[in-house]
Amino acid sequence: MMLYHGSAENIGKLLNRRNLYFIPFRQDNPITKPRSLVFDPKYILSTILRALEGEQIQPMIL
Repeated sequence: MMLYHGSAENIGKLLNRRNLYFIPFRQDNPITKPRSLVFDPKYILSTILRALEGEQIQPMIL
């Protein structure tokens, strides 16, 4: 996912929605791609399990 000016606003709106959960994400390559974010696949299962309990796994940005 590429994070651009307009996209940051949209992500902010999604963060405030109920029943929408994010897999924690981090910068892909801060040197050559400073605006690129990727999710961390090792958190998929734990995110799903916490979402079933109605909780967002923290921290979302690694």
